[in-house]
Amino acid sequence: MKAEDLMREAQEYSDKITEYRRTLHKNAETGFDLKNTVAFVKEELEKIGLEPRDCGKSGVVALIEGKKTGKVFLLRADMDALPVKEEADVDFKSENGKMHACGHDTHTSMLLGAAALLKAHQEELEGTVKLMFQPAEELLEGAKDMVEGGVLENPHVDAALMIHIMAGMPFDTGTVIVSAPGVSAPAADYFQIEIQGKGCHGSMPNTGADPITAAAHILVGLQSIQAREIGMNDRAALTVGKIQAGSAANVIPDTVTMAGTLRAFHEETREFIKKRLVEISTGTAKTFRTKAEVTFTSGCPTLVNDKDLSVSVSGYMKELLGDTKAFSVAELNERGGGSASKTSGSEDFAYVSHRVPSLMLALAGGKPEDGYSYPQHHPMVKFDENALPVGSAVYAYAAFRWLEEHK
Repeated sequence: MKAEDLMREAQEYSDKITEYRRTLHKNAETGFDLKNTVAFVKEELEKIGLEPRDCGKSGVVALIEGKKTGKVFLLRADMDALPVKEEADVDFKSENGKMHACGHDTHTSMLLGAAALLKAHQEELEGTVKLMFQPAEELLEGAKDMVEGGVLENPHVDAALMIHIMAGMPFDTGTVIVSAPGVSAPAADYFQIEIQGKGCHGSMPNTGADPITAAAHILVGLQSIQAREIGMNDRAALTVGKIQAGSAANVIPDTVTMAGTLRAFHEETREFIKKRLVEISTGTAKTFRTKAEVTFTSGCPTLVNDKDLSVSVSGYMKELLGDTKAFSVAELNERGGGSASKTSGSEDFAYVSHRVPSLMLALAGGKPEDGYSYPQHHPMVKFDENALPVGSAVYAYAAFRWLEEHK
C-alpha cells in the first residue's frame, strides 16, 4: 500500500466520513449510555463487510484479518460525548443537551473510514487489525471496562494506537504530532469529600457543628499540598470543582459535599497526594468538630508511550504526510516549543498502554486564526472537517506499515 494512494483513497471517501461525523454529532450520547451510537457503528461496520461484536458494557470490536497470519495491531476511537449544551454555530448542531465537545465523534468517524480503507486492502495486510470503539472515556472508565471485557485478547494485541483531534492548535489542519516515549498524559483521580456536621439555626451557631467552615478550611489546606509538599518537578494539579451545602441563608446545614480531581505524572506523586488529601480532610474536619469521609470514585493511570512504536510511527507519518505536516515531539522541542511532550488532560487509553506497547497521536483540527479558537470541552468548540480523511489515512497507514515491518 503506497502512502500517496492511501491518502488519495481517503480523500475520495471524505464525504462519507463527514456524513458519519455529522450523524454522530447531531445525536450525541454520554458515558456508557450509547445505545444509538453503538447501533450506528455496528451497522456501518457491517456495511463495510466486517462482523462487529460487543465488548464490555457498550464497546464494539471488529477484526480485519489479512491473508497472511501475523501480529495484531489495535486502533482505538472513543465514542462518548459530554453533558454540555452546544452553542457552536453549525448546521448539524446537537439539540439534546449533550455535545461532542471533545471531538470523539470525529475519532469514531475517522476509524470507520480507516476500517473501509483497510478492508479494501485486506489481502495486502501482513497480520490483523483490531478496531476498538470505546465508550465512557470522559468518565475515565470505558477503556478499563473493555480491557476487562477482553479487548486485548482473542486475538492477543501486540501494539495499539489512538488519535486525539485537537482544536486551536497552531498547526495546519491535518498535521500530526507523535508523542515522545514515556508518559504523555497524567494519571487522574476523581474524589468526593463528605463532611458531616450538626445543623442548627444560623443565629445560634454554638449549638451545632458547622460543616461549611470545615469545608472552607479543607479547601485552603488542600492547596498547601501542591504549594508546600511536592517538588517543582513533580507536576500535579489538585482541583475542587464542586461544593454543595445548605438550602437557606439562616440555617447551618448538616452536611457539605466537595468534589474534585487530581492529576499527576508520576505514580509516587499521585499516591502521596491521595494520602495527604485524606489526612488533611479528616484532620481538618475533626478540628472543627465535624467528620470527613473521602471517596475516590474513578480514575486512570498515566498514559505511557512505547519508545519503539513512537520512533516507527514518526517515520510512517512522514511517509504519509511529509515533513511539513508530521512532527515528533522531539522535533517540536528542538524548534523551541518547550516541553511539548505532555498534556494536562488525562486519557483512559492509559489502561491499554499499561498492557501492550501503545502510542497516542495528536491531530490538528483547526487553527485559531481560521475560526477554531475555542478549546476542547467548550460549548462553542468546532473542528475543521478537512482533518477527517487525514485521520482515517493516519489510522490505516500506521496499522498497515507496522504489521508490514513486524511480520
